[in-house]
Order: sequence, then structure tokens, then C-alpha cells
Amino acid sequence: MRMFTKGLLITVLACLLAIMTACGQNESSSTSTSEGDSEKKEKLIVGTDAAFAPFEYMDKGEIVGFDMDFLDAVMKEAGYEWEPKNIGWDPLFEAVRQGKEVDMAISGITINEDREKTFDFSNPYFESTHMVMFKEGTDIQTAKDIEGLTVGVQNGTTGQAAAEKIMGDKSSSIKKFENNVVAIMALKNNDVEAVVTDNTVVNEYVKNNPDDNFQTIEDPENFESEFYGLMFPKDSELKAEFDEAIKKVIESGEYAKIYEEWFGKEPNTDTLLEQAK
Repeated sequence: MRMFTKGLLITVLACLLAIMTACGQNESSSTSTSEGDSEKKEKLIVGTDAAFAPFEYMDKGEIVGFDMDFLDAVMKEAGYEWEPKNIGWDPLFEAVRQGKEVDMAISGITINEDREKTFDFSNPYFESTHMVMFKEGTDIQTAKDIEGLTVGVQNGTTGQAAAEKIMGDKSSSIKKFENNVVAIMALKNNDVEAVVTDNTVVNEYVKNNPDDNFQTIEDPENFESEFYGLMFPKDSELKAEFDEAIKKVIESGEYAKIYEEWFGKEPNTDTLLEQAK
């Protein structure tokens, strides 16, 4: 009788031990998952206008370009998953302002005082200026020579502002287009006599389309340097994180590697770091 009781007791204790061990494992697993979830960052939706080669454009159904590769490196540094969303230039600003459809934007967006009234910008990641592109034989020596011509620009851009600075903001000779692709097509079709837009866009187009026989000019006296930044809704908590991530990507040499892959030359990273606030 005592032997039966002792055997039963051993069996019960063994069962209790197994149950306690299983509970401990489940509790540990649950705690680990919970802690992991708390550290996992949200997936960010990034708005863009994929008609601004080589910064962002469509290739076989995908958004590609320098901005995409650069931002991917920054997202990895900051620890975020992300997804680009092509929503066009004009809608992009309202989407970021509302902060519902997208969390932020990248699209060769110039940082300026007027935009900073409505949006937050990261530290600069790209230095740019404007150029004039025109057909061979057009008499344009400086930016001032676009006065009296019909000039195409992308609506709502600093290219438009640069042309208006020379021709007047009410000039009927400035033709505003949805994007640079349409503006350049207007130049090909003789609907405009020149296009004013970012130097990298102009150089990329001329390089890839030599048969168009377009000519270009730079004019540092009339076209000042400007800087692109990531754009956020006002008072975004993301800005500080991305300022730090951008700095690390630049300082690590990753930025220069991406830049050289797209533009075939080394960037002036010292200028970018000097612009950081």
C-alpha cells in the first residue's frame, strides 16, 4: 500500500514538474515576442513623383533611381521597412501635409523657406542647381537670354521659380507642365523654345538622347545652388531619426558609393555635412 502511494506521488510530481516547465517556456516565449514587437518599427509609406529621372522613375513597373537607392540605405540605417508610393508632384505636398496617405516624401524636393513654413525637412542629401536646355541653333548664352522665349517648366517647382525670377512671375511665356518629361517633349515638338530644370535631369537626358541635338548652359550667376531633403509633415518625430541616419550613411561612404553608381563621379559630401543643422 505504501509502495503504491509512493509511486502515485512520484507520478503526480513528475506531471506537475512537466506542467511547470511548459508554463515557464510559454511565459518566456510570450515575453520575448512582446518585447520584440515593442522594438519593431512601423513600416513607412514614402510618397514620390516617379517622373524625375535619374532620381525616381518607372522601370518595368518598379520605381527606381538615385533617390530610391539612397533612401533604402537610410531606411536600413534607421531600422525601418518602407514602401514607395507614386502619387505625382502636385498631390505629393498635400499628402505629406495631411500625413495620412504617406509618412514622408522624397522626390528631388528642394528645401526652401517657403516650404519650411508648412513642412519639416531633413538635413540635405543632394546639391543641385538649374540649367537651360534648348535646341541646337537657339541663341542662348546665359540664363538671361530666355527672356522673350517660350519656356517650359514643371509646375510648382523651383525650376518654375528660377524662370519666373528672370521672366516675371506673371509671364505668359512660361508654360507649366505636369512633370519634366512632358516639358521636354514640348521642347522636342517645338511647343516651347527652352526648358529650365535641375542640372542632373538635364545632363541625364542629354546623355541618353544624343540624337535630339539639345544644347545646355549653366549659369551660376543667375541659378544658385540648392539642396534636396526628405520632406515630413510639420513637427514630425521622424525628422531627428532621419537626420542622424543620413549623416551616418554619408560619413560611412555608402552615400558616395550610391552617388558614383548613378552619376559616375564623386560627390562633395563636405558641402552636405556643412549644411546639416
